[in-house]
Amino acid sequence: MSGSSDPGVAEESSTAPADSVSRETEGSRETDVSRETWNAQDVDTPIGAEAARAVRLMQAAVQGQLPRPSRQRVFTIANQKGGVGKTTTAVNIAAALALQGLRVLVIDLDPQGNASTALGIEHRPGTPSSYEVLIGEIGVESALQQSPHNERLYCIPATIDLAGAEIELVSMVAREGRLRTALAELKHHDFDYVFIDCPPSLGLLTINALVAAPEVLIPIQCEYYALEGVGQLLRNIEMVKAHLNPELDVSTVVLTMHDGRTKLADQVANDVREHFGNKVLRTVIPRSVKVSEAPGYGMTIISYDPGSRGAMSYLDASRELALRGGTAQDEGGRDR
Repeated sequence: MSGSSDPGVAEESSTAPADSVSRETEGSRETDVSRETWNAQDVDTPIGAEAARAVRLMQAAVQGQLPRPSRQRVFTIANQKGGVGKTTTAVNIAAALALQGLRVLVIDLDPQGNASTALGIEHRPGTPSSYEVLIGEIGVESALQQSPHNERLYCIPATIDLAGAEIELVSMVAREGRLRTALAELKHHDFDYVFIDCPPSLGLLTINALVAAPEVLIPIQCEYYALEGVGQLLRNIEMVKAHLNPELDVSTVVLTMHDGRTKLADQVANDVREHFGNKVLRTVIPRSVKVSEAPGYGMTIISYDPGSRGAMSYLDASRELALRGGTAQDEGGRDR
């Protein structure tokens, strides 16, 4: 990820054997560590394997098999620790869902604007952004931009002006609910999923995001330090739930930057699964240099390198997320 959101990724090896991608796949067929666990006997070379993965991703786009949720699902993607994959997870899951036929909005609430960059969205100073929406100067409609990479993918960008919002919000009436009030306008838009990308802090911007969304998605890096601070985040979530948003719930946890070559990654993954149970997606996101390169070109990994292992993992994560909470059309879902 560009900027400081997702530092330091290890170079992925195209010659690594399939079973080295994640030891999460060992001993359990239920664990889905993305289609990076491709069948080695199906292809002759690593290049052939990548081509096969790209074909599968394109087929997923054509088939559009994901069910639409019965109502709009709004996620706050939060973790006060920086570099754990918040923005990367937000934009790539959003892009993967849009690729499979769903209408998706990403709200960039981080002054760094990394999500806007990855989606190819203009966010220079003066651009209508989440800052103006938050302080009530403009409505959501005025800030919406369509991603150039997918007609079903939209973004409300963040500009550097958002850096001063924390101070301005302090003196405002109902300061914790400003974003929720603004997003009431989204009921008139046919978005299936809304993802709010938060800054790496537990300040008023993150509090506004938690008040505005019923679901929280927590990305957790598969390293020891990533576990520190999660307890404080959960306490904050409980406080918001008790006083400001009774519907708030941690519905999804995503394991990111998994390095299958280390025992530590597996230990952290096991600890997270023991604590959060079935809220943790079976799909884990591997360390991948391609995922970090993509924003430099104003793209998500889905557009930048659809045959990469990172693209496959986010595609699988998006499908798992949708199938956990989605309902098929014949089960009461909305018409497409």
